[in-house]
Amino acid sequence: MHQVSSRTAIRLAIFALVSAAAASAQAQSSVQFYGLLDVGVESLNNAGPNGASTVKAISGGMNTSRWGFRGSEDLGNGLKAVYNLEGGILMDSGGQDGALFRRQSYVGLDGAFGRVIIGRSFTSVYDTVIAYDPMGFAPYYSWATSGPATGPSKYGFTTGYDNLVKYAVTVGNFRFGANYAFGEQANSTADSAKTGITCAYKLPIGGGTANFMATWERNNGNTVAATGNRDENTVWHVGANYETGPLKFWAVRRDYNLTAGRALTADVEATTTWGGVAYKPNPVTTITGAVYHIDVKNVAAGRDADPTMYVARYRYALSKRTDLHVSAAYAKAKNGQLTGLSRDDAGFANSQRGVTVGMQHRF
Repeated sequence: MHQVSSRTAIRLAIFALVSAAAASAQAQSSVQFYGLLDVGVESLNNAGPNGASTVKAISGGMNTSRWGFRGSEDLGNGLKAVYNLEGGILMDSGGQDGALFRRQSYVGLDGAFGRVIIGRSFTSVYDTVIAYDPMGFAPYYSWATSGPATGPSKYGFTTGYDNLVKYAVTVGNFRFGANYAFGEQANSTADSAKTGITCAYKLPIGGGTANFMATWERNNGNTVAATGNRDENTVWHVGANYETGPLKFWAVRRDYNLTAGRALTADVEATTTWGGVAYKPNPVTTITGAVYHIDVKNVAAGRDADPTMYVARYRYALSKRTDLHVSAAYAKAKNGQLTGLSRDDAGFANSQRGVTVGMQHRF
């Protein structure tokens, strides 16, 4: 008997899921096959040594490209079973962005008590903070999840957890969330465990609506035998947004602290602040501007980069599902330190500028 290749196995799995989705649809199930495809071109300076520039195709300008299946089953008395399988797509190459369903793979229950799921999913902090980023966590360009890749740390937070149990509930104008990810380490239940809690509040003010949020998360490393301590990464946010007529405003502060478990290892600290405004003069046009700043702490004098990024984006809706977008950004660091626009690609100077032109389609 010959072995089935991993590529063949993936194709068979996808075929089985599509077949199951079609069968469920015929049985009046709520199953949905969906996706988001975002691709474009970027022009970037200081993308290599000696001021080298580049022009390249990119996957994900406004949003990360993805595809998936989600649905629910009515169990009666207001209770539903829910599920989601979602994977990332690299539009410039056609490849998978991580494991097949790395973005989400969970089942759970939804009812009057709220929603609880178990599996792989976005964190409660991610679910909350994404609404408070003017750029919507755009891969090009936002530092809301992290920061520039250049430097010792991205000073961000975790967007998704494996081995996750997550709970969310809405009570009046409040929304609460909490999650716990099992560390699954035999020597200690605290090793590699991850915890997060969130609260958001909606308040009508004048002719608009204000939203407020606060979040906290803790990500543990494993115990270091020599010290008996473990790395502890703690991140909290406070933020607000306000929407009135064609205008929407955002303001957020994040504090990041990584306490080292190893001896003679400095802690990593930074505070990130960002704000922005969006103007929608008509139903098909949105103009957004944002500023992100990272205050790097606990480093030697004259070694703090403290980078700032300025971003502007023009978005035009060709239809309810298809958009054209143009983004421009500029980042600058202090003290001759390196910085870049991307949270994934290093910069090679103390400043960088870039422009993207792209198209997004949702199905």
